[in-house]
Amino acid sequence: MNSFNNHTDPFEANSGSNRLANLNIFATIFISTILITLLVSKTGIIGLLGVIGLIFAIVLIYTIFTTPKLGIILLLFLGFFVTGLARYVPLAWGLSVDGVIILIYLALFFKGFATKIPWHQAKSPLTLVISIWMGYIVLQIGNPEAQSREAWFYAMRGVALYQWLCIPLLFVLFNKQKDLNTFFIVWGILSLLGTLKGFQQFHFGVDPFEQRWLDQGGAETHILFGKLRVFSFYSDAGQFGASQGHAGVVFGILALLKKGNFKLKSFFIFVSLAGFFGMLISGTRGAIAVPAIGGIMFLILKKNAKVLILGGILGIAVYVFFAHTTIGQGNAEIRRMRTAFDPNEASLQVRLENQRKLKGYLSTRPFGGGVGATGNWGQRFTPNTFLANTATDSWYVMIWADNGAVGLTYYLIMLFFILGTGAYNVMYKLKDDWLKAQIAALTCGMAGIMMASYGNGVFGQMPTGMLMYVSMVFMFIAPKIEQQKTPIQLH
Repeated sequence: MNSFNNHTDPFEANSGSNRLANLNIFATIFISTILITLLVSKTGIIGLLGVIGLIFAIVLIYTIFTTPKLGIILLLFLGFFVTGLARYVPLAWGLSVDGVIILIYLALFFKGFATKIPWHQAKSPLTLVISIWMGYIVLQIGNPEAQSREAWFYAMRGVALYQWLCIPLLFVLFNKQKDLNTFFIVWGILSLLGTLKGFQQFHFGVDPFEQRWLDQGGAETHILFGKLRVFSFYSDAGQFGASQGHAGVVFGILALLKKGNFKLKSFFIFVSLAGFFGMLISGTRGAIAVPAIGGIMFLILKKNAKVLILGGILGIAVYVFFAHTTIGQGNAEIRRMRTAFDPNEASLQVRLENQRKLKGYLSTRPFGGGVGATGNWGQRFTPNTFLANTATDSWYVMIWADNGAVGLTYYLIMLFFILGTGAYNVMYKLKDDWLKAQIAALTCGMAGIMMASYGNGVFGQMPTGMLMYVSMVFMFIAPKIEQQKTPIQLH
């Protein structure tokens, strides 16, 4: 018996080839270590950073290919940090978003050989309307008014490409109740980090890298009357203020409607208050449109006359405070916000004058001047053109100038269709209280961002763009999520 127990199964024993394979692994690690050591010794810190970057890239690729859903979370992180990173390490970090999206698609392509990928889940009116918009942007390559194909390539990514590529991925990978819950937690944490960074700039001043960015031209729009407009790690103060106001509205509604779970409710309250604080210190006047319109949208969704009346009274009180009093005028942030209610404010008059110029120029150009003709891309690629030297300021004015009245009309119809779908689902289709609250928060947040985008180009910038794509998808699939949560009743 003992001899049988001590018998070695020849099929389980390590053969010579297996031992050799183990030796090969050991030899590979040993040789790789020597090569890395030699590289670092010859190239110093550059080589070390290169090795770290290579290891990170290998781990990243492996992770996304193993669990593509994690790529969606990474896109949310990149949305918040990709612009700020460029101030510290001057690389084209924006292309990392493109890279991660491509990696996710490649991961799904290869997984498709072993498992059927449910691409049918991306079949939605949302996918259709954004695909039509993407098609219009592609046709803009042939716009006879366009001056630069390079400008088109860079500008169309934020205008249409990211949206067109991300939304089908979200339908397929990020479509469960737990994914929606995860989205809010990740968004809340990242927004809090943005507030903390903003508070550091507000209270202690900018760091040397941020100061360099200000010295290179950022100060022109971010130092007003000797006062810093806080931008945190976002692209600018306008994006920071609107994004923080967005978080304030969304998480405020979640906090208001969350029942039970004291810890989660406290988290929502904290994120909301921090968001409104960040909006205030950003000095971005247009950001006040986010809570204003978001709040109005919430009152409409509630379908409660008493709540609507109380909300209207509160809205009037806020308007009177800013437009017809001087209370808090000694505070620079309140003083700056108050100028948003002054119809004779100088910068507003400049914007209106620019829009009058654009109206004349575009009256004979129904398809606009070409994608990338305005703003930073216009200044970079076609600096001597009329559109490049006429400030648009507004996201919609930029869409209008680049894509003409035809493009702007379709774009607005698309946005209101998406917003209307979210509102309809909240008001008439959803029955689950918590899911309805979550979708209501996203719908109100989108309404606020849509309004704020008239004053600043926030809709297509990061992180707002990525947050919008996720919000849109959940606004459309919420009824399906509710069906998955509701057990089938047997009669």
